[in-house]
Amino acid sequence: MIAGYCWPQSVLPGERVEIFCSTDAARFNVEIVRQGQRDEPVHAIRGIPGVAHPLPEDAGARGCGWAAAESVSVGDGWSSGFYLVRLTAEDGETAEAFFVVRAAQPGDALLVLSTSTWAAYNDWGGPSYYTGGHASSLERPLPKGFLARPEPLRVRAARIDEFSLEEIAGYLQQGYSLWVVSAGWSAWEHLFVQWAEREGIALDYAVSSDLEMQPGLLDPYRLYLSVGHDEYWSAPMRDAVEGFVERGGRAAFFSGNTAFWQIRHEEGGRRQVAYKMEIQSDPVWGTDRSHLLSTMWSDPVVGRPENEMTGVSFTRGGYAHLENAPRGTGGYTVWRPGHWAFSGLDLFPGDVVGAEPVVVGYECDGCELQLVDGLPVATGNDGTPKAFEVLATAPAHLWESHERPSALPLIGVGELNWVAERLGGGDTPENRERFAHGCAVMGWFERGEGAVFTTGCTDWAFGLDDPSVSRITRNVIEGFLSPGLPSRTR
Repeated sequence: MIAGYCWPQSVLPGERVEIFCSTDAARFNVEIVRQGQRDEPVHAIRGIPGVAHPLPEDAGARGCGWAAAESVSVGDGWSSGFYLVRLTAEDGETAEAFFVVRAAQPGDALLVLSTSTWAAYNDWGGPSYYTGGHASSLERPLPKGFLARPEPLRVRAARIDEFSLEEIAGYLQQGYSLWVVSAGWSAWEHLFVQWAEREGIALDYAVSSDLEMQPGLLDPYRLYLSVGHDEYWSAPMRDAVEGFVERGGRAAFFSGNTAFWQIRHEEGGRRQVAYKMEIQSDPVWGTDRSHLLSTMWSDPVVGRPENEMTGVSFTRGGYAHLENAPRGTGGYTVWRPGHWAFSGLDLFPGDVVGAEPVVVGYECDGCELQLVDGLPVATGNDGTPKAFEVLATAPAHLWESHERPSALPLIGVGELNWVAERLGGGDTPENRERFAHGCAVMGWFERGEGAVFTTGCTDWAFGLDDPSVSRITRNVIEGFLSPGLPSRTR
């Protein structure tokens, strides 16, 4: 047995990271590598004495409380990035931990990893938000597969029907978590970083809570990036990004299900809480802090729909290319091919991009739409800014309780029931019908002195080997890094 974690999760060069490990082996080794287009080893420690630490009953909510096994000083030459910590027991068993090095001299673009979402799905040593928990400590290991796993392009929610039951069982028998298709570095963000480095795009790195715990983090940057599944946000995180855009920053959300749930950080960012659908159990319910209720951002009690930040919302999107959800083409139907994001592509209205790699899969965000002269337009009735321009769409569907796959041990009612209850005023057939037919929506808008682009889907990064998907991504990054905002059409 071997497991471990690091603290802090985010440091600057010259600062120290402590490595915590519990193992029944007499000794274990540590290797630290920066992961990008390729692994770059930066540090190794051999023959560390092993200690099998007891696991507290409340480890999921309060952390493991282990003594540090080692402390590592981050070298001045360690570039900003994601650092995988490989722990290997003397019998060959392995585990992974991580930390992020922020930039001492910031560049132009900052990728903020969705670590608050990783924590939400973490069921190591205690329940996750999906198995009955309301608090998640960041001072504990992540489940096997969140940080490293084989075949990330294939082992994903939108491809699950390509697996036999025997293959799925074999994967789980190797100890990989069921939730690796929902959270973790090993899928979307690692793929995005590998693509960016191949393309010569320089990125700096941070973790979710840095947006809250590191005041002014975004100030030096021109571009903020969100990638993959970025579901859980605190109010200060949103304040940071929205303020950044208002002041002239640009935000690119190559992500979906983005900022659907509000969380609150506690203990200096060491723990996060979310009550989600159990809203009356939240200590801020019925108080003058009810706007911080850890439930949907779109809930009327919170009154701050995520559409205001991203342009889109899971409440108007849902699931795609999954059981009991539209399969669609797997790609986006383009409606405004003259937009600068499609520069260099020979597209016509109705053409599809990203179908073969299935970029519109798993969880998708959309907005209330209407047709104007045969083209979809955001109504703005749901919090989406009036300036939002719809570029492409694909069908999606929120699940009712009975539609959720039986393999998922989810707590609470289906999102469609909850959205109907909270936004429609009651979980009735009529209200469920109002929200049942969603769309994934790609679009952009200008806000204040800045601008926002969104893909409206979690799985965009799975398509980066596709020339069209790659070109759109590069167009957005280069357009948002340019001194002036791109014109609306090329």
